[in-house]
Amino acid sequence: MIDVPEEYLLWFSRKGKFPQGGLDYLIEMTLTVKVKGLDNLVKPLKHL
Repeated sequence: MIDVPEEYLLWFSRKGKFPQGGLDYLIEMTLTVKVKGLDNLVKPLKHL
């Protein structure tokens, strides 16, 4: 999810409705990480 563009995540947020089934949590968390500028801390974990 960290590779999804921030604009796409913001689009979901503006709609006010995230997909259900766990994906909603991942989208919200990823958006929070990106908005706070922490995505560079998460990206190295992809390779573990």
